[in-house]
Amino acid sequence: MDLQMNGKTALVTGGSAGIGKAIAFALAREGVDVAICARRKEPLDAAASQIARETNRKIVPIPADLTKPADAEAFVKDAHTALGRIDILVNNAGSAPGGVLDFLTEEHWAQSLQLKFMGYVRCLKHVLPIMQKQGCGRVVNLIGNDGVKPSYWEIAPGAANAAGQNLTLALAAQYGKDNISFVAVNPGPVRTERWAGLVDAMARDMKSRVKKLIRLPRAAFRWGASPNARRSPALLPTLLLIWRISSTAR
Repeated sequence: MDLQMNGKTALVTGGSAGIGKAIAFALAREGVDVAICARRKEPLDAAASQIARETNRKIVPIPADLTKPADAEAFVKDAHTALGRIDILVNNAGSAPGGVLDFLTEEHWAQSLQLKFMGYVRCLKHVLPIMQKQGCGRVVNLIGNDGVKPSYWEIAPGAANAAGQNLTLALAAQYGKDNISFVAVNPGPVRTERWAGLVDAMARDMKSRVKKLIRLPRAAFRWGASPNARRSPALLPTLLLIWRISSTAR
């Protein structure tokens, strides 16, 4: 696939594993230099080395905890310095605890918003002024389908995701005049490294219903990302076409 992205630059949060790593891989295969962040330095460095080795692109690993405003600011600043510009931001970092209402604590609700929503806000706050000065930019927010459908077991993720949907639409209206476009991507269940933990949590709250879920074919949960991140996930054409949709505006 040639999406005419050779020489572009991108930031991908949560890029050490799962969907984020798969996106970074796919972008690099299209000729994009990528800065990735995650909280754990060792797997982040390993992911960056693997992607760089297999794509021959510049991959910059920057450890960052996006629940901390200073880390988010430093990630964007350091990535901008290393790459020279920021053409694309993929907000992907973060997860929110699942559970029914009587299980969730105040801390669970705060956790849901701190990383999954506020982590996106913090990166956007520092990336968007850079894109404005460049006169162009593309933002992809990985949100999740809990933001557009109700689920009693995923009410905390759903709240954060619904906020992400609103944020994406609001900023698209504000920054469209600056040739900055936004898209929200809402994948369903994805069998990544986190899958086993999710199943255990579902079993805690959903009892017999989770047995049906476990018996579903493995392929049913690979819509969003492959366990082998070197294979582009099926959602990548949606993510990457954001550049071509308005490339003539540059």
